[in-house]
Amino acid sequence: MGTVRSDLSVSLQHNSGLFQHRRSSVVVNLPGLEVFPGDLLVPDGVASYLCHPALLLNSEPKKPRWPFSKKGVQSKDKQKQAFDLENCLSTIKITDYSGNEFHSLKDKTWEEVLERHEKLPSEPPDLRKQQEAVWELFTSECTYYLDHLLVLKMVFMNTLKYLQNYECLLDVDIWRLFANLEELSQVSLGFLSCFFSTIKDYINSSGSASSMDFISVLSKHFRGRLCQSHQIYCLNYTSAIFYLESLRQREDFGIYLKWCEKHDQCKRLHLSELLVTPLHRLTRYPMLLKNIWKRSIDAKEKITLYSLKEKVEKAIRDLEGKVKWLDNFQKFRYLQEIIVWPPLWDRDKRFFIPECLKHIFKEHMADNILSPTNRHLLHEGKLTLAESIRFLDVYLFLFDDFLLITKTKHNKKKLGGSDIGLVCPSLTPELQAMIKEGGSCTVLDQPIPLDRLVVKNIDPFHISVFGLRNAFLLQHKNRYQQCIAAFLLQAQTETAKKTWMAQIKRATSCFMKRYETKKSPFTLPAESSEI
Repeated sequence: MGTVRSDLSVSLQHNSGLFQHRRSSVVVNLPGLEVFPGDLLVPDGVASYLCHPALLLNSEPKKPRWPFSKKGVQSKDKQKQAFDLENCLSTIKITDYSGNEFHSLKDKTWEEVLERHEKLPSEPPDLRKQQEAVWELFTSECTYYLDHLLVLKMVFMNTLKYLQNYECLLDVDIWRLFANLEELSQVSLGFLSCFFSTIKDYINSSGSASSMDFISVLSKHFRGRLCQSHQIYCLNYTSAIFYLESLRQREDFGIYLKWCEKHDQCKRLHLSELLVTPLHRLTRYPMLLKNIWKRSIDAKEKITLYSLKEKVEKAIRDLEGKVKWLDNFQKFRYLQEIIVWPPLWDRDKRFFIPECLKHIFKEHMADNILSPTNRHLLHEGKLTLAESIRFLDVYLFLFDDFLLITKTKHNKKKLGGSDIGLVCPSLTPELQAMIKEGGSCTVLDQPIPLDRLVVKNIDPFHISVFGLRNAFLLQHKNRYQQCIAAFLLQAQTETAKKTWMAQIKRATSCFMKRYETKKSPFTLPAESSEI
């Protein structure tokens, strides 16, 4: 599958309502739209997911606190909700669409269609092979629309809408789960209808001079909304799967999900398997177009088909970059929430700042230093820091321009707290567990610029007496090559130690090369304040 882009910029405009539905301005550049990179047109989905207050660790919902618990009452309420939900589900009737005209065609071969309409095979063999490739594109689109998009829409999405009309599962966000499924279904249906109309015109025509005008159909839709609607859906896919996993933990949603997945039209497919289908479909379009191109003999047709194939492949490449960008954007938003930057006087007791002067330093806090548009996270992980009288659990973040050392703080949350199911899937298991426990990472010292960082291996012979294994040393030097800080770190395994040392050396080398080629007259970023 979380749509998401390496060098794009994003603007966020978000109202403060918890589930306020509106058009967002966070959008990714889509092919065919005259907008700047990053100016995406996603409806409530990805953008509202990124800005959702429920995702911010410091935005726990305020709940009334009772001096005593009413477990018996809560249990009865849950039983009543489950009973109401099951009763509501028992009244739902899913429309049977097996009589759809495309349903009878999706499993037929091109030869069977011609025989049924008594169309004589008067065309040359090469042209007949081309027609078979065209028919394969059409029938596969039929299967995609009927067995996947329509099932998602009729069985899952419409059922959820029905339940919400009767005040069940009201807090489940339909967009976050299904994105622009409605648009996707309409676009696919329009493609099929136009395609089938062209096929019928060819079959019902008389004379050997007639030909199937499929090129205009393919050009219209592949240069239209077909790829763009799939891009928007795919951008939301990672978030949708993540959201689905958090909903599975709920009893009421489990009842709804079990009822839907048992329906005959699902053909034993689960919701997670159906949600991924549009991604697979988008990546299959180039192969289907290439098959038609290989079997075409007309030069103009081959040029058009090749350009369409290239356009879809470019859309897929753009999407891959956007997915990576969005995934990185989500991750950095979480890092901004869990990484705590203590003020100077708390970080080092040597610095005394009177209360009346502390306001001077507030505007210089480094809260916004973590920005996905400025830097990339290369490596991260849990290590142990050896101090004079103790060992301290630390978590290191290696960015492409500096290293950040933080100490981890675990804070077990009490049951009944805020929703702990919403954790960014791209975070490491250690950080996910920390977030669920309400923990944080407090910055231990100032960021270490990579051009000021020295990593040295520690021989086990010199350090084993202190009970350290797999140890290495980090030195922070100022611009005059004076060591202003040193960190003796221990990895869990020798392999982890070697990985950390290799990653730091590689990042340092790349940073210096990038700086040398840039030849900027300005000073290096993240300059040490202690010179």
